[in-house]
Order: sequence, then structure tokens, then C-alpha cells
Amino acid sequence: MGGSLFVFSAPSGAGKTTITRRMVAEHPQLLLSISTTTRPIRAGEVDGEHYNFVSEARFRADIAAGCFLEWAEVHGNLYGSDAGWVDSALASGRDIIFDIDVQGGHQIHAARPETVLVLIVPPSWEALESRLRGRGTDNETVIRARLAAAKAELQDSQDYDVVIVNDDLQTALDAVRAVLRREHAVNGGRAVLDTLVKTG
Repeated sequence: MGGSLFVFSAPSGAGKTTITRRMVAEHPQLLLSISTTTRPIRAGEVDGEHYNFVSEARFRADIAAGCFLEWAEVHGNLYGSDAGWVDSALASGRDIIFDIDVQGGHQIHAARPETVLVLIVPPSWEALESRLRGRGTDNETVIRARLAAAKAELQDSQDYDVVIVNDDLQTALDAVRAVLRREHAVNGGRAVLDTLVKTG
């Protein structure tokens, strides 16, 4: 029996990375998809572990060959999800979780309609802004850019299958565990998403 595909998307600051890493640590059958990218490798990163690093020429050749389930250009660098690796992992019975944006989620769903699309949202717009400012790592220009991106992403994600509110981390983790067990775990998320879209 083949594995399942799960896409997790969220505006910056909603806690998606924390949640997806926790799930991968808890579930041995769950693999986190490793993106292929043209951006330079950074200190401490390992090729094949953090990303698959390739040249732009190789990446564009792979686009032409239809090798990616999804790909996008972000800040001048290319990122994509390798379809061959995904299909091989699924055939072995492993489940795959993608930690990607809504645009990428829609591309994967178009290529693999059985994919479960999961959106992680903060309890309110104010909470999202507070979390971004609380990091203390971004200046005001960056924060405003992240908030604008969050608004656009929330508006584009209303066709996601499941919406989970990350107000309390443990509650959100329990909801994600339920999703991975193929149970419903909306927890009022759809109503919160509608509110975020209207007020953002």
C-alpha cells in the first residue's frame, strides 16, 4: 500500500516549521520533503539533508524534463520538489510532508489530487503581528512585507482541506496528529481563517 502526501502551509510566524519538525520526529514513517534549490549552500548546511543544491542550468533542465511536482522562484533563487523522489518514497509506503507555501501546495495538489492540504493559522491577525515582532530579528520593512505576504497567502488558501489554529502548540499538535490519522481536525479553524482574511 502506498503512502500519503500532506502539504503544510502557513503565513510566516504561525508555527508551521515547529509543527512539521515535531511530526517527523514522532512518526518514523513520515518523511519531510527536501527541496532542490539553486541558492548557495550556507554554513552548517549539508547537501541532501537540508536541500539538494544544484546549478541553475541543471534546475532549468529538470523543469523542462518535468521533474518537479512544484517549483517557484523566490528572491532570485529556484526551489522545487522532485517528483521522482516523492513517487519512490510513496511506493515504499512512506508518508511525505511538504513544508511549503500555498502556491506550491496548489501545484502539488494539481499534480497529485489525493494530497491533503493543511493550513496552520494564528488565532488572530494581532497574534500573528505580535509573533513576528516578538522574534526581534526583522526590521519594520521586513515585518510589513511578511504581513502583506501573509494576507495574500491566507486569501489564496481558502480551498485547503483542513485549517488548524495554532493558539496553543500542544492542541495544534494533537489536531495535526488527528489529520495524519486521516481524521477531521478543523477545531474551528475555518471560521478563524475567514476572520483573518477579512481583518488582515
